[in-house]
Amino acid sequence: MSCACGHHHAPRTGCTNGQPVALSSPMIALSGRLICADMAQMMLAMDLLPEHVRLSRAEPGCLRFDIGQDDDPLIWSLSELFTDAAAFQAHRDRNAASVWGRESRDLRRDFNRREVQPVMRAEIAADADAIDDLLTQAFDGPSEAQLVRGLRADGDLPISLVVEAEGTLLGHIALSPLRAERPAYALAPLAVHPKMQGRGLGGALIRAAVAQAGDAAIVLLGDPAYYARFGFRPVDLTSAYAGPYLQMLGNLPAQSRIDHAPAFARL
Repeated sequence: MSCACGHHHAPRTGCTNGQPVALSSPMIALSGRLICADMAQMMLAMDLLPEHVRLSRAEPGCLRFDIGQDDDPLIWSLSELFTDAAAFQAHRDRNAASVWGRESRDLRRDFNRREVQPVMRAEIAADADAIDDLLTQAFDGPSEAQLVRGLRADGDLPISLVVEAEGTLLGHIALSPLRAERPAYALAPLAVHPKMQGRGLGGALIRAAVAQAGDAAIVLLGDPAYYARFGFRPVDLTSAYAGPYLQMLGNLPAQSRIDHAPAFARL
């Protein structure tokens, strides 16, 4: 299927397995078809859709906006995802006042709107590129994506969890082994899609990762005011990252040495 952005996209089906992550306001997904009556309407769609797609994706509440022609060039399939009902309504309001909204009124629409709650699951191989994209967006640069790729390549990514909805990745957390006197992990990175921050996904990922770590200690670098709510406390350990932002959940001897996985040193 060729997309209005000029690229080919694989179908987005979403994951049917995983642990639901309840949001106070469900996300909104839209799927369906735009149906052109003739070649004139098809040419109109081809002319106006690229700008419509660009403006829609730029909306603060739009997480995905894909439109592509089917094998029948008169039919366009779409897949959209919004952070919540308010974001979807804002999209509709902007759309109604846009050139696309005014000029495309005669195109037939066959849409299905539904409420969506995200799910959490373990990373699979097919997630690698989407995790790269998420980390690059969340941290405004490639360093964390490079770290996770390095951990994965070295076999140092035993716990890697994602949150997704309708095939769109919304969050990720990684635990890698620490060399320490007792079993321990480093928590890094933790990322949530910029448009979904403040919705509780980060906390859900932390709690799930802690549960999977069992009795092992977990060490991280981060804001003490945020991580304290999950039981992390500043810790005095011998580390290349020692300082006020080094925190731990669990028990390692005071001033004992920890060493992160080699991928950290390659950044």
